[in-house]
Parts: sequence; structure tokens; C-alpha cells
Amino acid sequence: MKDNSFTSPDFYNIDDLLTEEHKLIRESTRSWVNKSVTPIIEEYAQKAEFPSELISGLAEIGAFGPYIPTEYGGAGLDQISYGLMMQEIEGGDSGIRSTASVQSSLVMYPIWKFGSDEQKEKFLPKLASGEMMGCFGLTEPDHGSDPGGMITNFKSDGDDVILNGAKMWISNSPFADIAIVWAKDENKRIHGLIVERGMEGFTTPETHNKWSLRASSTGELIFDNVRIPKKNILPGKSGLGAALMCLDSARYGISWGAIGAAMDCYNTALKYSLERVQFGKPIASKQLQQKKLAEMLTEITKAQLLSWKLGKLKNEDKASSAQISMAKRNNVEMAVKIAREARQMLGGMGITGEFSIMRHMMNLESVITYEGTHDIHLLILGMDITGHNAF
Repeated sequence: MKDNSFTSPDFYNIDDLLTEEHKLIRESTRSWVNKSVTPIIEEYAQKAEFPSELISGLAEIGAFGPYIPTEYGGAGLDQISYGLMMQEIEGGDSGIRSTASVQSSLVMYPIWKFGSDEQKEKFLPKLASGEMMGCFGLTEPDHGSDPGGMITNFKSDGDDVILNGAKMWISNSPFADIAIVWAKDENKRIHGLIVERGMEGFTTPETHNKWSLRASSTGELIFDNVRIPKKNILPGKSGLGAALMCLDSARYGISWGAIGAAMDCYNTALKYSLERVQFGKPIASKQLQQKKLAEMLTEITKAQLLSWKLGKLKNEDKASSAQISMAKRNNVEMAVKIAREARQMLGGMGITGEFSIMRHMMNLESVITYEGTHDIHLLILGMDITGHNAF
């Protein structure tokens, strides 16, 4: 029977910085992960299938748009609550956290921030309840780190627009009911459009043969003369900056999520080291293993403080894109390194599905690339420091 117990390392008493509501949200999310995600996730990762039965549970715990106002079906929580939920869900699996992140920050967020009242009322409650699922189309086959070079475009045709182009590496696309798609108009201005499943010429082929995020559903968005009502264009903001605001929200959630993956790897390695006996003693008594564990705990603690302070800044609407890039970049790199060290501590057992570490390792190779690559986040920070754009 797999041990589902999990406790958050809290070496600096960071819980003292959280409210009772924050801790209740964290514990209830963790309880759901232990009950619903942990027992099945290895099987789904092995067969490279998304566990769609988890959608209703994610909705029930409020993981879809937790900071969206209650009038639109959200929970009306603060940004630290959102972060803690992402931490706990990614402690289960990065792919499941991706599903929640996309729904919250890349689908519900732009409709809430940039949508019309009609769009908000039509889509947000159904997205919050999981009755409707969404995805976000920005990355193209030839435009990843340079999204402003996109070629997906639309032209006006009466009360409609005609959309053409393609997007790739889109989480949730194979089963999404709607897609928030970023495309250029005739004047090369970027706008967000709500593309709905069933519109003629809109297809979402699935991406196969992934070694990473195997329990997440990834695909493409193909637009072949798709006719879309103009009322589906997000009216509140246009330009690449609108899409990047959505990414900032998602990247913030990732900074917390990566901590969850790191915590799970650390806890697994710690428990194993206390039980695994070599040369007559638990390997936890050996200096090299203690060095690994001490460094893991140090880096997790630093990341916790970084994301907590960023959450405070987000709550005050003071967090800059560069600050978000720093946290995303630092925390994901931290998690990648901890996963690799933890895998070594388990020896050969570390590569098996009996433990979560190898799955986390593979997942984090995607997390360190998506929502802005590791290097691009470095350059975003460098530009903020120097005032010079190195892109």
C-alpha cells in the first residue's frame, strides 16, 4: 500500500505568516490530492492518459478560478490561497496542476479581466464548475519565445471574423470546450478571441509520444477559415501585453506549484533514507545523504519565502513581471535539482513508479520550459536590472 502521507517542510515557521483560512485551504486541497490524485496518478502517467474524472474534484475544491469573484462562480480568495492550492496539487502531479492553472489563469483570468459582461456571465460560472473546460492559444510552431511574431490572424467579415492559423503545445486542447486564442487583425494588432468547440474549421489534434507531463492532455489548435462572431473578441484590452498579463498570473501559480513537487521529492527521499539500511545503518546517517537533505530543505525554505512575499505583492497589485519571472525561474530550477538529487538517493528504486520522483523529474523538464523558458526569464530579469533588452 503506497504511503500517501505528506507534510509541508516548514523550517522557518512560515505557517506563522499564513491565516487560518490559508492553512485550511492548503490542508483541504492536500486531503483531496491524497485521496483522489496520488492513488491513480502513476497508472495514468504510465499509460499517458489524462484522468478526466479529476475535473469534477478540482472544481469542487475551488481550484478553477479561486480568485475569481463569487458573482462569477469563483471562490473570491486571495492570491496566497491560489498559490497554496497550486502547491498542493503539483505535489500530486504537475500535469494536474497545469490543468487547473490553465483553466484559472489563462482562460478565466482573461475573460474576467478583458471580457464583456456578456462573456463573463456566459462562460465564467461554467468554467468555475468544470462544466466547461478551456485552453489558451499563444505559442505557434515557429513562434515560442517570440509570441509577437505570430502569424495566426483574422479578417473582418460583417458581424464575424475569419480566423486562420495554428497553435501548438496547448494544455487541455484535446478536450477543451473553448480556447482563448491570440491572433492579429488586419492592422497586425493582437487580440484575444473566444473560439468555441464545434465552430466549423476548428480542430484540436492531440500531441503524443511525450516523455513529460504524461498525465496531462496536450495538443494543437488548428484554424481553417473559422467563422467567429465579433462578440467573441475580448474587448477590454488588446496587444501582446494582454496575453502576457495572463502568463504572469500563470507563472505566479507555477512558482508555488514547483515548491509542491520539490516538497514531495524531499519527503520521499527523507523517508526512504530513514528506512534504507546499508553497511548496517540507515543511509540517513551518512554525511553525503544528510548534505543532500540539508540543501534540499534550504532551497525549499528560500522558495517558500520568495513565493509568499510575491503573493503579498500580488494581493496589493504591486507584483511586477520581473518579480514573477524571478520566482518562476528560481523555484522551478530548485525543484528540478531537488528531484534529481532525490532520485539518486533512492538508487535504482528512484526510477520506478513505486515512487513519485522520476515522474516529477520528467514533468519538471516541461515546467522549466513552458510559460517562458528558463533563459527567457533570466533575460526578463536582466532587462529590468539594466534597462537594456537582450532579446
